[in-house]
Amino acid sequence: MQFLELVLKNFGPYAGTQTINLRPEKDGNPSPVILFGGMNGGGKTTLLDAIRLALYGGRAQCSTRGNLSYSDFLNQSINRHTPALEDTRVELIFEQVQDDKLTQFKIVRYWKKLDIKDSLSILIYSEVVNDWWSDKAITNTWDEYIETLLPVGISNLFLFDGEQVKELAELETPPEFVVGAIKSLLGLELAERLAVDLEILASRKRKEIAGKTDLAALEKIEQTFQEITDKKELAIEKRGSLKNEFDKAETNQKQASEKFIYQGGKIAADRSQLDRQLNDYRNQAEKTRHAMMELASNTLPLALISPLLIAAKTQAETEASQQQAKIAQSVIKQRSDRLLNYIAEISLNTQQLDKIQDFIRQEDQELEQQAGTDAPPWMNANNNNIQQLENLLGYQIPAQQNQATEQIAEVKNIESEIDFTDRQLAAAASPEAYEKLELEVRNAQKAVAIAAAALESADRHIAELDKESAQTQKELESYSSEYITIRNSQHVISSIAKAQATLKLFKEKLTLKKLNKLEIEITDCFRYLLHKTDLVHRVAIDTDTFSLSIYDPEGKPVPKHRLSAGEKQLLAIAFLWGLARVSGRQLPVAIDTPLGRLDSSHRNNLVERYFPSASHQVILLSTDTEIRKVEYDKLQELEAIARSYLLKYDSAKRQTTVEPGYFWD
Repeated sequence: MQFLELVLKNFGPYAGTQTINLRPEKDGNPSPVILFGGMNGGGKTTLLDAIRLALYGGRAQCSTRGNLSYSDFLNQSINRHTPALEDTRVELIFEQVQDDKLTQFKIVRYWKKLDIKDSLSILIYSEVVNDWWSDKAITNTWDEYIETLLPVGISNLFLFDGEQVKELAELETPPEFVVGAIKSLLGLELAERLAVDLEILASRKRKEIAGKTDLAALEKIEQTFQEITDKKELAIEKRGSLKNEFDKAETNQKQASEKFIYQGGKIAADRSQLDRQLNDYRNQAEKTRHAMMELASNTLPLALISPLLIAAKTQAETEASQQQAKIAQSVIKQRSDRLLNYIAEISLNTQQLDKIQDFIRQEDQELEQQAGTDAPPWMNANNNNIQQLENLLGYQIPAQQNQATEQIAEVKNIESEIDFTDRQLAAAASPEAYEKLELEVRNAQKAVAIAAAALESADRHIAELDKESAQTQKELESYSSEYITIRNSQHVISSIAKAQATLKLFKEKLTLKKLNKLEIEITDCFRYLLHKTDLVHRVAIDTDTFSLSIYDPEGKPVPKHRLSAGEKQLLAIAFLWGLARVSGRQLPVAIDTPLGRLDSSHRNNLVERYFPSASHQVILLSTDTEIRKVEYDKLQELEAIARSYLLKYDSAKRQTTVEPGYFWD
């Protein structure tokens, strides 16, 4: 089976007529993936609902139907801008082998606002006239015909969404749709139906051969059995209602808790801690400011006149140098005079004497320049004063400036924490509002407890009815054994009993045989997706609950809580994939929200290993955060994408249009 085309007209957010090519081929070569990209609320799930609706009509398990009647669901599915006289329709073209040749079928379902009742037409394409013709025989028996191609009981194995995978990953036992699909695939439904039929036959035979007195007693027991069965059906229906109330109460509790947190309830509950924290921050700020005051009382303020201090130091050094030069000038002049007198005594020639005199005169001029002007010194600083200025400018002032900078930064950080804590306290609910929020949370918790108790009571009541039903059934069997065994029809009843025992044994052996094959398929799929062979050696399935157990290479069980959320999802996908493979049916696979809550490595495993191999046709409905550009490029590299479409939603018109391409095309 292969989907070729989907046509939507005024269906859900899709206004007008929109035609979508679903052929899994690109440039004449097979490519399995048909990719739809769209944001949440843009109509992805509606596409999957349209396929289900086209195939199964009123039996379709559509996502938005809930408890609505079929007519109400059809009315809800009509686009809000559809004219009163215009119809809404869903068309699905697929091809299937029929009479040893490939045949194209077109399913057409349509309805109008004025008459909320769908009409169905099944058309078959004729290559002789190159046109479609209506097959009324298949149209009239369509529900039976589609069951031979894709039974509704196993359709969720091929048309599923991320919520189903999430539910299957989180539950200890599979949900009802998976259990039903397993029984259908394993042939257990047939065995159970045969057991019921045998019991009906036995009941008829007991009535036929019983005497008047025996018949009255037998009818009384059967009436009791029927009453218990009716009570059980009512109890199950009531339990379903109680389950809905419990789910609603849990939702209300979650909303009340979120409101409690969002509107400041949690902050109000932590007010005392925030007050202590705020007081600590203020004490820290006060200590830091006190330390800054101590710095200000020391030499730090002199940093404001650093240029003046530098000039004073320079002046003091200059005056000291001048004083030393004046002292040296007097001493050197006396020595120069003695030297000249001595030179005169030793009778040097005039030229040599002139050169010596010029040299001494030049030295005196340089010393005189170094001694400076005749202005008296005004600093009168000694060497100790100059050293103090050097220490002040070179070490004390810079060190205290760095310390002051650090303390200022610390004060700013503390003030930021004070502001943030003040804002938290300001956001906290008032005592009255806090009490109201807390009361809402308590009431919601109380409602959950009451609903849970009612649900538990309903389960106990159903269990009691099951026990009574089994006891009554036993009485029926005992009655037959004690009173009717002497009748001529004992052979029929005893044969039925033997057949039931044989059927029970057959069912057990069939279950073990089929589950063994299913275990192998699921193990292979899980190991292939996980790419982590040291974690899983075997996946086992419980014969009663169909729950999964995982064993490592040493044969030890692997607790499910040890698996990450992504590994649990891969296990759920492997479960569905294994079931689909065991079915032996070549059917398309459609996946809505395929990569929710998966990390990058698990995403890569699904993109590289599952999507290209899940089926000959894989329809993916994804947001831009699931199949991102890296996954999209990988699928392109694998040449897996045949076609890609972008669902563009106009929030103003509340309408979606289908355009070729993807988010990054």
